[in-house]
Amino acid sequence: MGKYPGRRLFCDILMSLCDLYYVGVMTPQFSFTRLKGSDPVLGVEMVSTGEAACLGDDFNEAFLKSLISVGFKMPKKTFLLSTGPIESKADFLKSSKILEDLGFKFYATKGTADFLKSHGVKAEVLFWPLENKEPNTLTYLSEKKIDLVINIPKNIEKEELDNDYLIRRKAVDSDIPLITNLQLAKRFVEAISRTSVEKPRIKSWNEYV
Repeated sequence: MGKYPGRRLFCDILMSLCDLYYVGVMTPQFSFTRLKGSDPVLGVEMVSTGEAACLGDDFNEAFLKSLISVGFKMPKKTFLLSTGPIESKADFLKSSKILEDLGFKFYATKGTADFLKSHGVKAEVLFWPLENKEPNTLTYLSEKKIDLVINIPKNIEKEELDNDYLIRRKAVDSDIPLITNLQLAKRFVEAISRTSVEKPRIKSWNEYV
């Protein structure tokens, strides 16, 4: 048992007491629908207008339950992807392939669609809002042809910034779930690939404690 058997035994006991039998995840809720015209991107200075904490048998279950509890609607068929700079596109590629394997269909802005196609992932191109061409991102959002929008902001040209803002704002105004953080997007994909979101398991507090 080594030089310090007592210390080793103490550590083993401590670790056994720290086993997690359930996980809790707290998710903030923001009122972007009430803030007409605001850009629905969370900065470090943002303060939530409400929070919900949910428990699950593992992180994925608790995470998805917490999203649902604040009104997040789980996607059924379609994603709109606009995944920002090339580094973000590459970082999200594995997640894109997971979603494709799960049977989801992708719509994407041109740069993202081209990147996905170059790596063997199918995506239908939608025009930017300011291009005023069809099929247009705003039209598809207005007609609820999109289940979830992943829009990763990038700071380049003004026109592209304006286009990204219009997509995010239309998603919020159309009551379509929106993710603007790359790490959150990747974690969400991992969670839905490992946990059923159709019928989340509901337990009483006594079953956890």
